[in-house]
Amino acid sequence: MNAPRLIVGLGNPGPEYEATRHNVGFWFVDQLADKLKVSLAPQAKFFGRAARTGETWLLQPTTFMNRSGQAVAALANFYKIPADEILVIHDELDLPPGGIRLKQGGGNGGHNGLKDIQAKLGTPDFWRLRLGIGHPRTLNLSQQVVDFVLHQPRKEELPDIEHALARCLLAWPKLAAGDFAGAQQQLHGKAV
Repeated sequence: MNAPRLIVGLGNPGPEYEATRHNVGFWFVDQLADKLKVSLAPQAKFFGRAARTGETWLLQPTTFMNRSGQAVAALANFYKIPADEILVIHDELDLPPGGIRLKQGGGNGGHNGLKDIQAKLGTPDFWRLRLGIGHPRTLNLSQQVVDFVLHQPRKEELPDIEHALARCLLAWPKLAAGDFAGAQQQLHGKAV
């Protein structure tokens, strides 16, 4: 498999969203940028904050979640990056806080950011790194989903999410090499 050339962290721009569950994709890209010693900077033509390291781009769309595809398609089309060389990191309601799943393609699970990316790319065949934030129903909360994702994780959930982010960073060498099967094995195994 080819190494990913576009790493996209999904989230919403602005300080009011910075610490929300919906922004775990941004959190990952921020941490990866630190690890790779690159700085994200506004890139108007790509509708987001971006950084390049070698042949790999990091991107945080600043279009708001529901229009993430605009940013992803702009950068992917400009650099002729095919869908199977795109890795999108996003919050996942269907996994418990700290759960991780790496997969290629599939549906959007009602995630509006994924839905827009699929529409703008014309295919669902990009890679997804799904970071569990839990679901209000399974966490015995009375919040509506839209309210839940736009709030900070509870203090008992945050360590699990942070640990998942750390595990994803540990898997970065495999991801960067295009060893998605190895990364899946590492990420889907027991947490250490």
